[in-house]
Amino acid sequence: MQNINSAAGLRDAILQLEVQQAIEAIKMKEQFHLVCESIKPVNLVKSLFKETAASPDLQGSFLNTSIGLTVGYLSKRLFQGISNSPVKKLLASALQLGITNAVIKNSETFKTLGKGILTMIRHKSVTNRANINEAAISDLF
Repeated sequence: MQNINSAAGLRDAILQLEVQQAIEAIKMKEQFHLVCESIKPVNLVKSLFKETAASPDLQGSFLNTSIGLTVGYLSKRLFQGISNSPVKKLLASALQLGITNAVIKNSETFKTLGKGILTMIRHKSVTNRANINEAAISDLF
């Protein structure tokens, strides 16, 4: 800061400092409100959820678990069928648990297998369409 030699210079310096103090007070109040908002329990849970959901490891784990649960449920429904036998229900639940755990532990293998099956289905549908188109063309001539 410069040396002040006059009363007018002193007043100007005081005014500048008061303006600076007011600006800093406003900034501090804004920061205080931001901190208060961020430490609310709801906002803490939201931020934790966002951070967790953004994790690539969790996304892969979620996908693997979802696939495992879906395959396990379908296997239970196929095994149990429409029977209401308690023994069959128990065996179906055990089968569901076993298949779900196997799929989750070996998810990459099942993903590869699923991709292969989808490729075969697509190839068959393309082949069938080509055969239908050839038959339609031969019928025209």
